[in-house]
Amino acid sequence: MTQRRTDRFHIPPPGPDKGRLAEESPPEPLAPWRLALNDVIFGAESKPGKLFDVVLIIAILLSVAAVMLETVSSVATRYRPQLIGIEWFFTLAFTLEYGLRLVSVRHPLKYATSFYGIVDLLSIIPTYLSLVIPGINSLLVIRILRILRIFRVLKLIRYVSEAEVLMQALRTGKRKILVFLYSVITMVVVFGAIMYLVEGPQAGFTSVPKSIYWAIVTLTTVGYGDISPVTPFGQLIASAVMITGYAIIAVPTGIYTAELATQLRVQRDNRGCPGCGKTGHEADAEFCRFCGEEMVDKEES
Repeated sequence: MTQRRTDRFHIPPPGPDKGRLAEESPPEPLAPWRLALNDVIFGAESKPGKLFDVVLIIAILLSVAAVMLETVSSVATRYRPQLIGIEWFFTLAFTLEYGLRLVSVRHPLKYATSFYGIVDLLSIIPTYLSLVIPGINSLLVIRILRILRIFRVLKLIRYVSEAEVLMQALRTGKRKILVFLYSVITMVVVFGAIMYLVEGPQAGFTSVPKSIYWAIVTLTTVGYGDISPVTPFGQLIASAVMITGYAIIAVPTGIYTAELATQLRVQRDNRGCPGCGKTGHEADAEFCRFCGEEMVDKEES
């Protein structure tokens, strides 16, 4: 009988250095001064971190206010040198802060390409570009986006889940909302074309697009009054458009409210109350919202 060869399938035990999977070496720890700097800049729990964030938010608000005041001609004429000095002061301060943020993290490139990193960079670039392109420093108002850090400072991040419920309701009802918008667009096109034929250029309806603009303004009950019908038939049509606007204004609100209620019901679990037997309680409810009986967890039941 021929002996079966199994040596080619035999895997020799790995030696001390060969055949062993290379384990990733742990990242080198940050230097103590970088850790301390990271705690101050990115930490919202320590007192220095809270103080840094509060000072940063105040500086952002002051710098944005200075940029906006610079666009007011009466203020800019009188205080332009002071406003330019304030702008450069905050720009240099934010540039130093941006550099410290890159130094205090383990992967500077990851932070630089993150949302906050890009916003931090965009908040300082316009001032330097203004040396080449005059007037571009007005884009410094983008610094207001840095106020988003207030969610972390004031511990408002817990409300992000509530905002997610609102966004999910919008995503779920987007088809109904799109159908509603399509219907509105159809109506304003029809009303605009009719008003162009009825009123004509002598009443200000010089073209169909201009008439559609009037229909949009009228249907949304804004009523700028820059264009208005003068003939009795045109005024009758305008009255119908206004009444239609009031009739449909509640449609998107109703759609969104229904979808929001659906999302809120989805968040409720199906635990039955041991006292009254009713369901529809919050997922983390400890007592029945109908009779006050203590709820039983799913694991216990």
